[in-house]
Amino acid sequence: MPLKRRGPLQLVQREVDDVKRQIESLEKNLKSSSGSKEEAFHRCQELRASAEKTLKTLQKLTKADELAPVGNYDQRKLEEERRLQNILEHLVTLSLELSPPGPSTQAGNVSKGDTDNNSDDDNSDDFEEDINGDGKDDGDVRTSEKPPSQSAPQIYTVLSDFKAEQDGDLSVQRGEVLKIIKKTADGWWLAQDTKGNRGVVPKTFLKIGSGVDDELDEDDEDDEDDDDDDEDEEDDELQQSEQEEEEDEDQTDDGNKSKASNWSAVRKALTEIDTTDVLSAMGAIPSGFRPSTLSKLLAEEGERYRGSHYIQPQLSQSQLSFKDLFLDPDTGKVRARQVRICVCFSLWSCKMIPTPGVGVQVLSRHIRLCAFDGTQVLSNIHTVRASYTSKSPKTWSFSPRMTSILPTVLDGDCFLRCNSLSPDIGILFELGVTFLRNSTGERGDLSCGWAFLKLADDSGNPLPHRTYEIPVNGGTPYEKDVMLEAPLSRRSPGGVFQHMLHARRQPKLIVKLKSTNNRTRTQLSLLPDTLLHCLSCFHLLVLHRQLLADTLLMDRPTMQNADIICSPILSTFPVLLDQTDLLDALRSAWLEAETNMSRAQKRDLSYLKQEFSKVYMSSVYFLLHSPSLPSYRWADPPSEEQRARVIYTTLEALKNNQQTTSQSGTPAVFFNSSHSHLAFDIQELTFDLLCVTR
Repeated sequence: MPLKRRGPLQLVQREVDDVKRQIESLEKNLKSSSGSKEEAFHRCQELRASAEKTLKTLQKLTKADELAPVGNYDQRKLEEERRLQNILEHLVTLSLELSPPGPSTQAGNVSKGDTDNNSDDDNSDDFEEDINGDGKDDGDVRTSEKPPSQSAPQIYTVLSDFKAEQDGDLSVQRGEVLKIIKKTADGWWLAQDTKGNRGVVPKTFLKIGSGVDDELDEDDEDDEDDDDDDEDEEDDELQQSEQEEEEDEDQTDDGNKSKASNWSAVRKALTEIDTTDVLSAMGAIPSGFRPSTLSKLLAEEGERYRGSHYIQPQLSQSQLSFKDLFLDPDTGKVRARQVRICVCFSLWSCKMIPTPGVGVQVLSRHIRLCAFDGTQVLSNIHTVRASYTSKSPKTWSFSPRMTSILPTVLDGDCFLRCNSLSPDIGILFELGVTFLRNSTGERGDLSCGWAFLKLADDSGNPLPHRTYEIPVNGGTPYEKDVMLEAPLSRRSPGGVFQHMLHARRQPKLIVKLKSTNNRTRTQLSLLPDTLLHCLSCFHLLVLHRQLLADTLLMDRPTMQNADIICSPILSTFPVLLDQTDLLDALRSAWLEAETNMSRAQKRDLSYLKQEFSKVYMSSVYFLLHSPSLPSYRWADPPSEEQRARVIYTTLEALKNNQQTTSQSGTPAVFFNSSHSHLAFDIQELTFDLLCVTR
């Protein structure tokens, strides 16, 4: 009876099982110490290439390729993809563990006379012996008359497939290990593969990372008597001409120390592989994902793109007065300022957003938004966290219904004030996730796509107040035509119904531009000229703005006086815009205080400022200097839970203390022995006008 033919999916399953058995066999050999680590590393690289090839084959399979009907085809295919992704992640970790500890320290003890007995003929070197470490001693005693960046063979790993385009090129595949025979300034390096084939490949397709012992032992050891400064200058010239991070070699008098420092640099490069590249190779993230652009700005530019920076007053061009902060002499209130862009909008939902795969734990789904003109960020970067359900992980929603006050970080109702004259100004929405890699514990921020809503039409008229469905693009805001989902196949029918289905599958962001009442528009006009924040907190920002104007425009002896001002509220309030849980605590305490006010008191500005100062000092100012409150860290669930407990218990204790003493905002609470405080710092009370103004 003839054997039953197996379908493509079954063949892939057998290949996955075979790779898994080989990995288990490799790990058993490592435990039993049979075989060298170099051989194990080379074998691990081969298994990784085989697994990546199998994954590509599996991803191209469709149900129509099967010889016979297969039940639960999609589920079985997904299970195999997860198995392969887990295998690839395990192989990457294993490769880093198997990388050799470094070059032999015996190289420095070999005399120069011994080097004459060894030949440096590249054609006679066996490539397999170099990978397995058999030719290690030969590399230790070599002496090169040329700089190692030009003639010394080194081992590199191929990052991407390259197909020969003309005679002399060498076709290589991703994961393949190459010996670099010669490096040239034009970027096309002469290489030799494991089969002995030679040709040139572009250097951008290569990365150092193979586990051979002799790759860093080819330093020039004949210059030990030269001056150290001359050697450093030569190294700098080589670095500038080659632009290769792996050749950052600071030579010293001792050749052994030089080799050890070089190997440390390579080890660092191996362990600091870009997380996005690794996850993309494993298939753990979709192709359109990128490292988050706005998160990088927040991390690298300090306070420049934070709300705490934009609520500070801005100096005029002469630096002798303020540009956006004035008092109305008739009412004593902050003078309203009209800006070019002042809109209120609501984030409703995101649809069909791809999800990261296995091996990655998502800590937060969120949208970072800012004013943008196509080239630069024009405001602070505000973050709104999204919620989702396990039944529909591709749909993000905002502003969930809650019994208590909605936290600021979850509130999708926002406002934007911007006075930029750019005709292309709009709102940039970057959909992102903060993830934790399960195998290494590494955190990172990824962009799941971006959307842009231009706030004016081609004629310069503002957009009407309605709901907009904005397409979500892949890549970064500076990339064009990057798709998050694969486009329609050419072989698929092009009917209207098919295109309607395809349009429904495209990622979209739903945003509503909404109108506001006169009172809200008036309150927003008191805020800084440029600011993007949660709409539910603008009344707190207005009160802070009024206190700021009183202190800077009325209480100073002269307008040219720049002495340090004693004001704990002004010195600490901007911190709340970067730590939204403390802003929620102030909002909750102020709401409770407002419920006890009469209508006349709510209309009395002097009374409101006095009460606001009391509430602030007896709530968040106390929390800011509590040793039990952990440091704020974005998307860290244990830290967020602990901070929430400390904030709740502290506010309850302070409220009970106020009810007992019938006083609020008094300094007695700071001297209560039942409460602990951080050591006093004069900066808690110091408002330095010259340092905080923009």
